[in-house]
Amino acid sequence: MPGRDAAEGDPVLARLLMWLDEQAQPNPSRYIDVSRFVEEQQLPDEDPTVLVFELKQRDYVQVTPSWGDEAPSVHLTDAGRAAIHRLKKLRLDRAARLRYTMDAFHRWLFDTAGDQKPTNPVMFLITPAAYFAGSEITGTELHEALAYLEQHDLIERIDTEPPTVAITPQGVSCALTGGSVQDHVNQPRPGTTYNNFMPNAKGVIIGEQQHFTQNNTDGVDPTLFVQLAGYVGQVSPILGLPDDDRVELERVAQDLHTEATSGNPEPGRLRQFATQLKEHLLAATTTMAATQGIQMAEHALAALM
Repeated sequence: MPGRDAAEGDPVLARLLMWLDEQAQPNPSRYIDVSRFVEEQQLPDEDPTVLVFELKQRDYVQVTPSWGDEAPSVHLTDAGRAAIHRLKKLRLDRAARLRYTMDAFHRWLFDTAGDQKPTNPVMFLITPAAYFAGSEITGTELHEALAYLEQHDLIERIDTEPPTVAITPQGVSCALTGGSVQDHVNQPRPGTTYNNFMPNAKGVIIGEQQHFTQNNTDGVDPTLFVQLAGYVGQVSPILGLPDDDRVELERVAQDLHTEATSGNPEPGRLRQFATQLKEHLLAATTTMAATQGIQMAEHALAALM
């Protein structure tokens, strides 16, 4: 799944880190046998030696030598304790939990019933993937995720007893791209323009501006800049930016929108705002939405050459 390269994106590694934190509480200096984690958590498909290797590769643990088939024991490093601290904070992020639940359930459904066979969604909750940042996904969180996936035609509810769901052709297409659910939902559709609305930094819609007068003498076509500003306004909430950075991104997008829809947009100001947007997008989490915005900014800037 997207983000699996980080410990917080891997449900088993995140659970293991939280388990190691609990085991180390009585005696922080002792080494811990990871095979106990696999047994206690009933994860027969997981190899303790491989789990230890993955933690060591990230510098989260120090490892004792082992012989034969014996799994090595581990001791948390400072990097491991820092990762645990991040997990404890992340598990309280409701939006991040919902994004993860949507991605994890969608991928599980594709792997389990990619042929569109109806499946009981509750079965997901007993899989190893039904953990976020080391904590269990709840039935309420799964219900919210199902509602969002159905709203965007990635799954279909089937009226059976018990209720079941099936993945849709669009849901299959989303899984095959390898991106997240949010990437798929927010990707531009052919023929779509993004000048329908432009929320400002406070989330206020400032008007459609679908028809604006180009009354300039510089030969500048502002259409690309209007589309760029509107697109950024739409996807800014799902770019993973801190609140201050998101507000600044939306402020620059609004400035670009205002300049591009003015009677005589200045090329220098269009270049300035579009370049600032590109820089903000480059600093955002690497997602399809951010990448698409960067490409739109580059395309608009190229038109000024």
